[in-house]
Amino acid sequence: MELTFSKEQQNFRLEVREWLAANVPKQKLPTYDTKEGFELHRQWEKKLFDATLSMVMWPTKYGGRGCDLIDWLIFEEEYYGAGAPGRVNQNGQLLLGSTIMEFGTAEQKARFLPKMASSEDMWAQAWSEPNAGSDMANISSKAELHGDHYIINGQKTWSTRAIYADWAFGLFRSEAGSKRHHGLSFLLVPLDAEGVTIRPIKALDGEDAFAEIFFDNVKVPVENRIGDDGQGWHVAMATAGFERGLLLRSPARFQQPARRLVKLYRDNKAVADRDASIGAAVAKCWSDAEAYALSAYNTVGRVNNGEKIGAESSLNKIFWSELDLLIFQTAMDILGATGQLLRSAELAKEQAYWLDGFLFAQAGPIYAGTNEIQRNIVAERVLGLPKK
Repeated sequence: MELTFSKEQQNFRLEVREWLAANVPKQKLPTYDTKEGFELHRQWEKKLFDATLSMVMWPTKYGGRGCDLIDWLIFEEEYYGAGAPGRVNQNGQLLLGSTIMEFGTAEQKARFLPKMASSEDMWAQAWSEPNAGSDMANISSKAELHGDHYIINGQKTWSTRAIYADWAFGLFRSEAGSKRHHGLSFLLVPLDAEGVTIRPIKALDGEDAFAEIFFDNVKVPVENRIGDDGQGWHVAMATAGFERGLLLRSPARFQQPARRLVKLYRDNKAVADRDASIGAAVAKCWSDAEAYALSAYNTVGRVNNGEKIGAESSLNKIFWSELDLLIFQTAMDILGATGQLLRSAELAKEQAYWLDGFLFAQAGPIYAGTNEIQRNIVAERVLGLPKK
């Protein structure tokens, strides 16, 4: 496969590269799993928005730039290559934004998308429940319709960055007595609404990366529903497709650490080569990251030609989550005991980057639907294998 870029695409790449070189903070921002870091990342998102670089593939009337997905891949390559801050509002911008673009009314698009692009509104995803993790059809949180509003009761858990976010989007059971994927509605809930209680959940690194959300007779207007009443499963599956596919994890997200891994290996070659499997793992990480990038360009080309990407997104999710694990595990194998240094340790430099990535990568096979569930989807819907 040979990639060639148009003059316009080359000019766009150069513009993005120059802007990032001039504007990426010289000092790494604090983690966005702290209040200070969250607000600093919000300010960075606003800076991207002011430069029309926040959501380059959205229409200009919603705060985007009107680019296609090829330009978005180019932007991502430059963004990660510049070492720019992590995208704190990605659950809103990349997942919910794409969902509203496909299923939202004109009024909802105008109301929510510009503030999402600028990160004036920050979003959390409220999928999981104590008895409905990867089995999302087992949701029990209720939304009872009363005229022009719903009354919500129930609990969501593992909501990423909900402790600091302004809004949450999630599924609620709106049809009494309904089972599984029937009778669910997709609702947008302001997290400062009366009756909402948020409790932080610490991640492996000790930061408040997640939260439980409790809803006690929370009033949500019908105009905050995406899609029809009781048809939330269909909407949510599109959101899950965006999450498992390209949008949440672009190829550049893995190409950059794979390249850093090659350098780490070369800098520590004498030690690393004591175990022959390490060099082979480094080569696999680099080649898999590049293969994922080429596959992404192929997928985008198909989408631009009008094709729909459905259950194939589960293959994507399995691939990138396991690649992430391999990259950071291999780095830890190279570093040995020094790889366990926390970022607060006086001697931690490059090691802190690898440990942070290693800890985060452990969640990859779980979030966006466990890889076990994704393999079932691939078996049944891609390969056409019978259910047991």
